[in-house]
Amino acid sequence: MSDALIRNFIIPLVQVLVVLGVAAGAVAYMTLVERKILAFMQLRLSPRRVGPHGLLQPIADGIKLLLKEDITPARADRALFTLAPIITVIPAFTALALIPFSGGGSFNIFGYPVSPWIADVNVGVVFLLAISSLGVYGIMLGGWASNSKYPLLGSLRSAAQMVSYEVPFGFSIIGVLMLSGTASMVGIVEAQQKAHLWYFVPQILGLFIFFVSGVAETNRLPFDLPEAEAELVAGFHTEYSGMKFALYMLAEYTSMIVVACIVTTLFFGGWLRPFPSVSALAWLNFGLDKLNPALPGFFWFFLKTFLVLFVYLWLRGTFPRYRYDQLMKLGWYWMIPLAIANVILTGGVLLLLRR
Repeated sequence: MSDALIRNFIIPLVQVLVVLGVAAGAVAYMTLVERKILAFMQLRLSPRRVGPHGLLQPIADGIKLLLKEDITPARADRALFTLAPIITVIPAFTALALIPFSGGGSFNIFGYPVSPWIADVNVGVVFLLAISSLGVYGIMLGGWASNSKYPLLGSLRSAAQMVSYEVPFGFSIIGVLMLSGTASMVGIVEAQQKAHLWYFVPQILGLFIFFVSGVAETNRLPFDLPEAEAELVAGFHTEYSGMKFALYMLAEYTSMIVVACIVTTLFFGGWLRPFPSVSALAWLNFGLDKLNPALPGFFWFFLKTFLVLFVYLWLRGTFPRYRYDQLMKLGWYWMIPLAIANVILTGGVLLLLRR
């Protein structure tokens, strides 16, 4: 087997399979973590029957979804009805290719050094914004192809929600790009390392706008109007069952993980430990760097990402669902003006500092 084949095909394929496997496992157990956190907040019991402390519950849920009957409504557009959840899940997984999970080291696969990320392009942030906005097409097609009033209403809500919050979602990261001088995800983390400052400090407003818009983009409480069980039964996936329903859930939770990874990378230093320039705090690597230089980066990246996801789940257990007029008003009256103001303020401060 030639070196070119191994470097250009085999190793990227192994990286992709590893990331997909880890992401799928993370989604499965994130559902369990969510149920346990919500149960704790609501003073009730969480899943505890399948395995010790319910640890095998995600496996049981996956088997149940595989065995459930896959029903297609008689008057639905069968081709689009089947294609819609696939269109939703593919962009969510594709976005993981641009996430730098660690830095400062590499791993060996078949004797070849492999970086801790699949790809690093100089327009990584722009690509992530573009690919993350494609998932709404699967939601819209699923709602329309179901030929049912509740899914159609859910898909229309999702389209309007995406248009409203995609604008502040994009504007909120411009401040980070201005500070770092690059759109590369790896470059942004390296810029924070050189500045000895995580960007959530100068961009606290940008962080707030990005996270709120990310919650709205992923249709999570308190912005889950496209599903809205109290009004639309289950919204755009009312008519879905079996593995098609599972694909929608897989896309939603994967999108949450992607948003949390982007927040970690842009605002919280990515794989960097706290105060990375202070050598006296090197013990925070817990000796992982002696095994492999990339391992401390993985540890800190996944810890920060988990904390962001915990806030996601915390919001669900704390806030009630917005009314639709409140959702629109928040996006157009507050989020977009604040995002534009953040860009103007950041640019003004940078100009003053350069004089």
